[in-house]
Amino acid sequence: MPGETVQPNPRGPAAVPTHGTLMVDTSRDDRLGEFRGVAGPYWSLRPVRGGAGWEAEPAAVRRATRKERLHAEIERWNARSRGEVL
Repeated sequence: MPGETVQPNPRGPAAVPTHGTLMVDTSRDDRLGEFRGVAGPYWSLRPVRGGAGWEAEPAAVRRATRKERLHAEIERWNARSRGEVL
């Protein structure tokens, strides 16, 4: 979307996001995941369509843009319409 930045904040996000917030891990080719919690110095993220989660350094994580959130929701809806378990 115009005006939305996709650059990571060099200081990292200001606060720990709420559970389920869509985040982008810039250290893993902008991989999108749901925030699941804090694991020591790392944040736990889980793929939107399910699967194994991963841990990321908070400074390398940013909130997903509106466009990225919409894309993730469409992927989720399509998976459910195919009967895939998420």
